[in-house]
Amino acid sequence: MISKIAGAGTGLTASQVAESIAQACPAKDYRGKRILLIVPDGTRTAPVGLLFKALHQQIGEATKAFDVLIALGTHQPMSEAAIRRRLDLSEAERQERYRSVRFFNHAWNEPSVLRKIGVIPASEIDQLSGGLFSMDVAVEINRLVFDYDQIVIVGPVFPHEVIGFSGGNKYLFPGVSGPEILNFFHWLGAVVTNPKIIGHKWTPVRKVVDRAAALLTVPKLCFCMVVTPANELAGLFAATPEHAWEAASDLSGQVHIISKDRPFHTILSCSPKMYDELWTGGKCMYKLEPVLADGGELIILGPHISEVCVTHRQVLLEIGYHCRDYFLKQWDNFKHYPWGVLAHSTHVYGQGTYEHGVEKPRARVTLATGLTPEICRKINLGYRDAQSIRAEDFANRESEGILLVPKAGEMLYRLNNPPPWAGGC
Repeated sequence: MISKIAGAGTGLTASQVAESIAQACPAKDYRGKRILLIVPDGTRTAPVGLLFKALHQQIGEATKAFDVLIALGTHQPMSEAAIRRRLDLSEAERQERYRSVRFFNHAWNEPSVLRKIGVIPASEIDQLSGGLFSMDVAVEINRLVFDYDQIVIVGPVFPHEVIGFSGGNKYLFPGVSGPEILNFFHWLGAVVTNPKIIGHKWTPVRKVVDRAAALLTVPKLCFCMVVTPANELAGLFAATPEHAWEAASDLSGQVHIISKDRPFHTILSCSPKMYDELWTGGKCMYKLEPVLADGGELIILGPHISEVCVTHRQVLLEIGYHCRDYFLKQWDNFKHYPWGVLAHSTHVYGQGTYEHGVEKPRARVTLATGLTPEICRKINLGYRDAQSIRAEDFANRESEGILLVPKAGEMLYRLNNPPPWAGGC
């Protein structure tokens, strides 16, 4: 059964959220139980604090434990102060009302933190991937989840470059998973390509993620949020991760996709501050690639971005950014690198060809960030001086083929009549 509320032109109120949580989580059902709340890090726009506080108000007193695990994937750990901001807590609230709540960061690359829960056999991978891969894939997850009687997942649903729409079981895989399943399905999505994945529901990657989640027997409840650009709740869905996500992704498809009649030769994609490295700032490309014209230029404007990626910096400096076929046609040279990093590389670079040792991008990606010209050249992306770019010079020029996106990364732009390379998997 899905507990569902959706706003009628305006965001949901705190009382509506509390009512939905009370319906989904009767306090009597949680008496003496240990509950682990899994939430996204600061790179997702959502009123996570509103849900956290409402859940704590509803069941916190009844539970034996009510703790929080940050679904980092491979992102950097969050400090105590950053987690407080994620949960909209003042320092005083943390020390008083929420003093018994423990905060944990996921550590994807720490073997001692992980537990293997099974293997998806090659025969199933072949079926789930539509024949693209046939290999056994081990599934590991943060062993902390086994210290609790129930997992409660809270997170938003947006169009997503790897899986189609984020949310649901994606907060488990890759949110709190080990590297093998993470690397596998990221590369699977890259092989299919971002434009054929993003904004589509039943992708091969979603099928793999849901299959991995089926191996986890700890009871799971999921609150999927659909968030407006103004950070208001357009909808809230409570059910199993699969059912809550299925309903929320339908609403996300209405809220988060902007259709255009023709592509743009120049796009200025402005990165919000929550993307503090290119690893996350690449979303400013992912969501706009479908409307970038052949031979055009997409500029990621983010003077605050001064790092390629803290976690994967060295690998990215070695391999650079390239189209999918650059890697596939030289697979023996690249198969030993983390597949998730290869996937990120192709997503930022976009579509292209690699023939007879020559790589040709479909369009250009230029960084107007805090990264130096030397770094941009090394990683095979264009460079512009961020201080030389004024966003207002790009505004109100769509009729000229110029698009300005003041806050990029979450709204998907798509053509009404997409070309074959962007037509869905």
